[in-house]
Amino acid sequence: MISTLVANAKGGCGKTTVATNLATAFANAGLKTGLADGDRQQSCLGWIKQRPRSAATIVSLDWHKGPGKVPKDLDRLVIDTGAGLRSKRTLEMLERADMIIMPVLPSFFDERTTRAFLKALEAVKPVRKGRKPIAVVGNRLRSRTRATRELDAFLVALGHEMAAGLRDRSIYPDVARRGLGIFDLSPARRVGAVDEWLPLIRLIEDR
Repeated sequence: MISTLVANAKGGCGKTTVATNLATAFANAGLKTGLADGDRQQSCLGWIKQRPRSAATIVSLDWHKGPGKVPKDLDRLVIDTGAGLRSKRTLEMLERADMIIMPVLPSFFDERTTRAFLKALEAVKPVRKGRKPIAVVGNRLRSRTRATRELDAFLVALGHEMAAGLRDRSIYPDVARRGLGIFDLSPARRVGAVDEWLPLIRLIEDR
């Protein structure tokens, strides 16, 4: 099983969007997929409840009080956390993960939080030793804008390159309301969007 932890200290950066769409990518590839909700708001669990029966199956796991049992036959596990890293509960989830996915927004106001969170992550022994790599995902990007270029330069200065860049698309909230992700859609309806995820998915699969 490959497990990924979606985390950032900053609320509103798109952790749940990334977690739910990753889960749909794996499920639609025929992999038995679990989605663990470690956020007290339980947004992922609410999303799964809206999911149509006809959609690819995703196993829901309630981890808002901490990590629990994982079905032995899962192929992929996506863990969505609340904001922050200092709680014992979040650190226990980190121990369960093979890698960390960190969504960031192209915003000057998020840079300080991003820098501090990366520093805190890199102080955790398994991350520092290279056993749990960090994949930074640029979220809600707009093509050829100064903010996007500055985010890229900011991350490079911190020693990280964007593993993937996700454009600001209205399709994400539209499908989320129905318990779906873009990988649940027909090729015609998801054209362009899926390609943005492929570098991240390949990085995960290479684990």
